[in-house]
This record gives sequence, structure tokens and C-alpha cells, in this order.
Amino acid sequence: MIVQMFTLSRFFTNCYVVGCEKTKEATIIDPGFDNSVEFKKILRYIEKSLFTLKSIVNTHGHPDHTCGNGLLKAKLHVPILIHEYDAHMLQKSGNAIAKFFGFKTSSPPADILLHNGDLMKFGEVSLKVMHTPGHSHGSISLIGKREVFTGDILFAGSIGRTDFPESSELEMKRSLRKLIGLPDHFVVYPGHGPITTVGEEKCGNPFLQFL
Repeated sequence: MIVQMFTLSRFFTNCYVVGCEKTKEATIIDPGFDNSVEFKKILRYIEKSLFTLKSIVNTHGHPDHTCGNGLLKAKLHVPILIHEYDAHMLQKSGNAIAKFFGFKTSSPPADILLHNGDLMKFGEVSLKVMHTPGHSHGSISLIGKREVFTGDILFAGSIGRTDFPESSELEMKRSLRKLIGLPDHFVVYPGHGPITTVGEEKCGNPFLQFL
């Protein structure tokens, strides 16, 4: 598996292009770009790597993780995937919220709705969908063989906010317990901030000490 991280927009959202080294099929996770410069940078990387993009995946429906969906879909004609509980955020009401927060672009509706336990496959790579609500009702984490993409649930030294509409402190705690149950060596690719590991967070993240 090849993972390339891009940190985008004024919200410093981590976007990941994840590819199969053998087949060159790839997916993009949380394309949070809101301008043509960032969009072209990612397209250049995809083209230079000889990747064929197969899907766009959102770990949740907040606009700083979804605002590039429309540009990518229009250019590369690939489906948008999101958990069923956050799909409404890619519709009219969600786009109104994106506009309110100053995003210039927004997302079309989802093409495929994800559920807990689904497998996303591209080339010889599989990512398993784990429903990890808390930051939003439809937040997901994507689990590979030695890595997990946690969206806005688990960060290096911190966790996602639970003071938004449709967020829940109780659900967040349950989801964090699932994530720290993964092997310590698993690499954590978060929605914001630096890359870390499950073991590092279990030992040093103050928000995980009293779960």
C-alpha cells in the first residue's frame, strides 16, 4: 500500500491518496481542497504515480473533508462513498452549511452508502469500514493490514470534537475504545495533525486515559 498525505485548506485537513503498488488502482480519502491550486497538486500526484482513481471516500460529512468531492468527480468520473448516516450532509442542507463557512465548492450526493463491516477494495488493497460515530453520527474509520484512517475521531494527542450537531460524547468514547483495541503497531492516519500509532496514543493521549 502506498499512502500520500496532503494537508489542505485553512482547516489543515489531511487528505490521503491510497494506492495499490502492484495494480496502481487508488482511492482518495477526505479531499478537503477548496481551490484549484490544491486540486491540481493532487491531480499531478495521481498522474505522476500512474494511479487510476477508483473512488472518493469521506470519513464523515463535514465540508472540510468533502468540499473537493465535486471537482474530483467531474474530472475523474469516480463514485463518492460515505456512511449512510452522514449521506444527508452531501445534500442541499449540507451544502448550505459549507457555503455559510465560506467554502467555495461543495459535494454532489453520494453514489454509494457505506455500512459497518463493508470492505473497500482497490487493486490488491482492502480497507474495512468501522463505524466510529461521535464526531458525527456517520463517522467511519478505515482499517487496513497495519494502518487505520480515523477521520476526526482520533488525533495525535487529542480526539475529535463532540460539541457539533449530530455529535455525541458517549458515542465518541465507544468509538475510541474500538480504535485503541487495534494492535499497538497500527499506524494512525488522522483527519488533522501528524501521523501517529495506536500504541503511542494509548500511552500518551490524555483523552484516552479514562475510557
